Amino acid sequence: MQQKEPVKKKKAQTQQNNKKKQPKFNYLWIYAIAIVGLLFFIQNPGSNNVREEIGTTKLERFIINKYIESILFIQKDSRIDITLKEKTVNTNAEFEKFREKNIKGPHFYITVADFSVFNSDVKEIQERAVQDYLINNPDKDEKKVRNDYIFDIKQNTSKAWGFEIFWLVLMGILLFFIFTSFRGIRGGGQGGIFNFGKSRAQLFDSKNNNGSSFKDVAGMEGAKYEVEEIVDFLKNPKKYTELGGKIPKGALLVGPPGTGKTLLAKAVAGEAQVPFFSLSGSDFVEMFVGVGASRVRDLFQTAKGKAPCIIFIDEIDAIGRARGKNVMSGANDERESTLNQLLTEMDGFSTNAGVIILAATNRADVLDRALLRAGRFDRQIHVELPNAKERKGIFEVHVRNLKLNTDVDLEYFAKQTPGFSGADIANVCNESALIAARNGKKSVEKSDILAAIDRIVGGLERRGSMMSPEEKRVIAYHEAGHAAVGWLVEHAAPLVKVTIVPRGKSLGAAWYLPEERHITTTEQMFDEITAMLGGRAAEEVQFGKISTGALSDLEKVTKQAYAMVVFYGLNEKIGNISFYDSTGQQEYALTKPYSEKTAQNIDEEISKLIESAYKRAKGILTENKEKLIQLAENLVEKEVIFAEDLETIFGKRQQQTETLA
Repeated sequence: MQQKEPVKKKKAQTQQNNKKKQPKFNYLWIYAIAIVGLLFFIQNPGSNNVREEIGTTKLERFIINKYIESILFIQKDSRIDITLKEKTVNTNAEFEKFREKNIKGPHFYITVADFSVFNSDVKEIQERAVQDYLINNPDKDEKKVRNDYIFDIKQNTSKAWGFEIFWLVLMGILLFFIFTSFRGIRGGGQGGIFNFGKSRAQLFDSKNNNGSSFKDVAGMEGAKYEVEEIVDFLKNPKKYTELGGKIPKGALLVGPPGTGKTLLAKAVAGEAQVPFFSLSGSDFVEMFVGVGASRVRDLFQTAKGKAPCIIFIDEIDAIGRARGKNVMSGANDERESTLNQLLTEMDGFSTNAGVIILAATNRADVLDRALLRAGRFDRQIHVELPNAKERKGIFEVHVRNLKLNTDVDLEYFAKQTPGFSGADIANVCNESALIAARNGKKSVEKSDILAAIDRIVGGLERRGSMMSPEEKRVIAYHEAGHAAVGWLVEHAAPLVKVTIVPRGKSLGAAWYLPEERHITTTEQMFDEITAMLGGRAAEEVQFGKISTGALSDLEKVTKQAYAMVVFYGLNEKIGNISFYDSTGQQEYALTKPYSEKTAQNIDEEISKLIESAYKRAKGILTENKEKLIQLAENLVEKEVIFAEDLETIFGKRQQQTETLA
């Protein structure tokens, strides 16, 4: 018996949990079905829609032919309803429509002004029909003939209440629906249809944990250290308060998309062991005036009751944008009132002891200064793109559930993915597993991960793309020009591979391994521009004409040259001036922060810079034209070439940057 009791308790608990998981019945569905049914009844009230209005001539014919079963006078509507005999409807082709729709009657109606006149006319028609029939059939019994032709018209003098009762029932249902809805509002639950002022934050606590921890977060060591301190304070407050210290009231996670800001917040929710409220900045925004501020008040009121706790607001720029910066005046009043309420709750006259605010955004430059001041967000934690060492750690996290082959070296792929965010690396790992499964492999191999990187960087490979031999040669020389110039200039990124297989929107692509550096010199940027213009230069050197295939190259070149002249102050004529605004205060400015003369000088210097780089690329390719042709023809034949092929043709680079083994 002692062994069976726990089993019974376990079964009972399982059944109870299953009952909790079952969705609750919503009575609103009953109201909706009832209203739809009533509306359908209004549109289809019955057979009355198919009745036809007739005149006395047609009525006389029906009486003579003995078609009529009964005639009813409706006093309320001054209407005569005529019902035909069932035998007549079933055997006469004239009444086929009634037979098809199975209409028992009434079938016709007549509108009359004076019932007494109509009644006397009918009696006269009936009498005339009897006399005509007896003349043609003198041997028939007159009494029987009169019973066949002559019948009395029934009268309905009582007032019909059916339609009025129908509308009373409908109004009663609607009133009951509204009454129950307002009861939900007064009760403060989420069921009320007008319950807009309640916070939509999702609560995580010891009973409802998302299962994430800091072990699931790789890289971001600095950011992790900052938030771990907040978690440690919540777990061991005496460690800090004994020395008189106070935990920061708020921390703002700032960084590019995909770097793991929300993932870090999920880890905090799993590690903190205190109530954790999670919501997005857009959850405060609503079309109704005052709803956003009401939700902010409700959120903090709920959080105070569960202190100590953490509130996480993702994409806080949805409500935290600087006030007065909206293009349309008056259109941002609701957002500004929501922000004002948030500022008051975070550090206003009344303090929120034990409530820590954690927020994330990738647009810190547009946030209101009052939101960023000390006392609200004491710390700004920058979550940047991971370096090679951090990327290796992120790969290790995301390959836990993958069956990897022994040839997979994660450090190799960490070096292969410069500029990748944590979300990009997660996508690479997932894509590699899908590619391996598609090819029927039992484990994920090195080639699968490389194919996944190529797919994410360049797009899906388009093997079935129709391309003429002439176009293929032009694309081959274009990509060979990029590779050759990039190989021969000193500071360009080392090449990994070149392909002329169409991927995504591009007809060809070259993969490079850029050096991870924190500052860049003028010579390095100029070499990069020269390498980007190598494709168009190769077309002109080989074919004597250029094509539209350099569109993406020209776009990148123009942006980089503009940044050199306008932002970084790397131009002698413009000088050491930067027109870049890191605060975002000029986001909606209608004028440029420089004069027309300066604008003209900027255009001239950008054009001069790009043209000098283009001439340099042409000169390099002209000097090495035979090697360019050899490389391009090799590319036409193989479709994909690697750094080893360039080293065979051009020799080792002048400045040999450390490449992949």
